[in-house]
Amino acid sequence: MDRIPLPPMRHPLIAILRGLKPEEAESVVGILIETGFTAIEIPLNSPEPFRSIEMAVNMAPAGCLIGAGTVLRTDQVERLADVGGRLMVSPNVEPAVIRLAATKGMVTMPGVFTPTEALSATAAGASGLKFFPASVLGPAGIAAIRAVLPGDIEIAAVGGVSEVNFADYAAIGIRSFGLGSSLYKPGMSAAQVRQRAVATLAAYDAVYGGKK
Repeated sequence: MDRIPLPPMRHPLIAILRGLKPEEAESVVGILIETGFTAIEIPLNSPEPFRSIEMAVNMAPAGCLIGAGTVLRTDQVERLADVGGRLMVSPNVEPAVIRLAATKGMVTMPGVFTPTEALSATAAGASGLKFFPASVLGPAGIAAIRAVLPGDIEIAAVGGVSEVNFADYAAIGIRSFGLGSSLYKPGMSAAQVRQRAVATLAAYDAVYGGKK
């Protein structure tokens, strides 16, 4: 099966909304989209995650990538497809999960930490690789593993990453990130989410400018 590519994004940043409640979904997702985020991940260990994902899908403009994180099983992929999700993010490499998500037309970003996992995910047809936790591997560790991977595979740094270390990853050619607690934590007000989103995108533009 051909790899489903990530869509072009001015800011290739996935907002990870772990702990988001359905009653917060419209306001938080709406603010993120309004400020410039076009990829939203709601982890499945959040309260009523599929309800929140469906709400986000229904309100997001065309071109936004909405989906789930912490996807571990094929039945969760089926449920995600039922609510219109187009992004499947997992903390591990489970080829059956990756392949099923691809047949549903989803962009897939499995979590990897070693060369073995990265190559296994690539062989399964993953759209991209989520190096997690990036704070442990660091830019040097990711760069070393990247040397043995196909040159066209998208790589995102996730876990302990925020706007303060964009430049460190830019130095090794990484431009995609998953951002969690630096952007959103349960209980944050809409105004706080907006402030963090604006600051994050400004920091990204300061490092990457017009790079594609």
